[in-house]
Amino acid sequence: MAKTRLACVLTLLSTHCYFSALAVVLKSNNESPWTNEFDKIELSCLIESISTTNPRIEWKKITNEGPSYVYFDGKISGDLENRAMIREPATLLITNATRSDTAKYRCEVTASEDQKSVDEVVIDLVVRVKPVVPKCSVPKSVPFGKSAELSCVEEEGFPKSQYQWFKNREEIPDDPKSSLKFFNSSYTLNADSGTLKFIAVRKEDAGEYSCRAKNDAGYSECPPQKMEVYDIDVVGIILGVLVVVMVLVCMTAGICCAYKRGYFSGQKPTGNNYKVPAKGDGVDYVRTEDEGDFRHKSSFVI
Repeated sequence: MAKTRLACVLTLLSTHCYFSALAVVLKSNNESPWTNEFDKIELSCLIESISTTNPRIEWKKITNEGPSYVYFDGKISGDLENRAMIREPATLLITNATRSDTAKYRCEVTASEDQKSVDEVVIDLVVRVKPVVPKCSVPKSVPFGKSAELSCVEEEGFPKSQYQWFKNREEIPDDPKSSLKFFNSSYTLNADSGTLKFIAVRKEDAGEYSCRAKNDAGYSECPPQKMEVYDIDVVGIILGVLVVVMVLVCMTAGICCAYKRGYFSGQKPTGNNYKVPAKGDGVDYVRTEDEGDFRHKSSFVI
C-alpha cells in the first residue's frame, strides 16, 4: 500500500514538473521602479521557465493614447530609440530617462513550443523631475493690521511640488501656535498651493521671505524678498482732509464774491456806470508865444 502511494506521489510530481516545463512564466524584481530624470533605470523582465529556444520578446509602452512598441523584432523603437537596450534575456535598460518616459510598460514573451505559450508582466515606471526655481510674489509693504498674501508657484517638478516658506532663513511652521517665534502671528500656510496668507499683519511680520519647492527628486528656492509693515497715519490723513476742505471753502467764497461784484456778468455797463466825458465835442487850438503870440481858437460844434 505504501509503495502504491509513493508511486502516485511520484507520478503527480512528475506530471506537475512536466506541465511547468511546457509553460512560459515571467516575473519582475521590481514592478514599480523609479529614477531621477537623466539617470538610468532597469525594467526587469525575467523568464522563470520556458521550453522554446527562441521565444519572441516584445516591450510596449502603455499611455492614454494606447500601447506603442518600444522593442519589436529585435529593435528599440519610438521615444527610446538610442536611449535603451535589451539586457538578456528580456530586461529593458533605459540609459537616459526623461520625464516623458513615465508610463506603464508591458513585457510580453511568446513561446510557440510551450503549452502555455504567452506570458506578460507590467512595469509601472516613474521618472522624477527636480523642481525649477519657483516664482514667488511678496508684497513690498503692507499697512499694519491689514491682510496680505504671498504666493509661490512651480510647475516643472514631478511628482507635484510641495512648498515651504521661510522668514529670515527660518522655516515658517504650518501652525503658528506650534512655535514661540510665530505664536502671535495670524496666518494660514497651504503646502499644496504654496500660498501664505496673513489675516492681519503685525510689526513682527516684517522681514525677508523666501519659498522652497520640493519633491522626491530635490528642491529649488526663490531669492528672499523683503516685506515691510507700516503704520497708517490717521492724524495726518485727517489734517490733509481738513486742509482740502478749507481750500474748497475759500474757493467757493471767492467765486460767490466775484459774482456779486459782477466779474462774471455778461452784460455791458449801463446807467450810473456810464461816465460822461469831461469836455464837449469841441476842439481848441492854441498857438504859443514862440509862434508869434498868435492865438487861434476854433470850435466845431455839431
